[in-house]
Amino acid sequence: MTLDLLPLTRIPATGLPSSALVVGDPARAATVAELLDGAEEVSHHREYRLFTGSWSGLPVAVASHGVGGPGAILLFRELADAGVRTLIRLGTAGAIRSGIADGDLVIAEGAVRDDGVTAQLLPPEYPAVAAPEAVLALARAAREASSAPHHRGIVWTRAAFQPGLLPVPEYGKAGVAAIEMELSALLVTASLRGLTAGGVLVVDGTNADDLVDVEATGGYDPHRQVVADGVGRAATVALEALRLLAEDGR
Repeated sequence: MTLDLLPLTRIPATGLPSSALVVGDPARAATVAELLDGAEEVSHHREYRLFTGSWSGLPVAVASHGVGGPGAILLFRELADAGVRTLIRLGTAGAIRSGIADGDLVIAEGAVRDDGVTAQLLPPEYPAVAAPEAVLALARAAREASSAPHHRGIVWTRAAFQPGLLPVPEYGKAGVAAIEMELSALLVTASLRGLTAGGVLVVDGTNADDLVDVEATGGYDPHRQVVADGVGRAATVALEALRLLAEDGR
């Protein structure tokens, strides 16, 4: 093992900013990094791609974690080991609650822990909750970006992307806003490590599961312009929220 690199993600063991934005797709990490001043690619190993730069004077890391909670939690832990204290996840999600349109943002207040990994670390009764400060910072940043329609609520982090033989819980009736794949792993990690964490998700369809009306919609397609535009808005909102949190000492 190279002593100055962490073993699983191969990110530097020291010297990273204390604020980080995390995404699933390595290509999305590069796109977000283009918004930073002085952006520099620091490392790229497997799905873990890391950039550093600054946003409105705040040093920021942007890192990718791949698809699914088990691999993502490795990045979250090693970012914490490297000194990161505040993390916001920017991802995509399928809407469950009515009234949420494609390209809208969902600011997560907490998550259903169906992520496939945290149940092996903690009892299911332990909650996955976003830091209140992160929720408020994201909501403020979204309000101030007038072109960023947004919603707040609980999201469902689910390990299985495609529907299987098991019945799907009717979380929509409980007011759950959207479904995605990694956020609860971040929130639980943050609680265990004393970090500040939150998430903002871009809706890329109506519940990417067996509830999709393929005839009406043509099926699930996350590559539409409305989604790309939403991701661009969410990146600015997430980076600005990191700046607000840093101003508040986070």
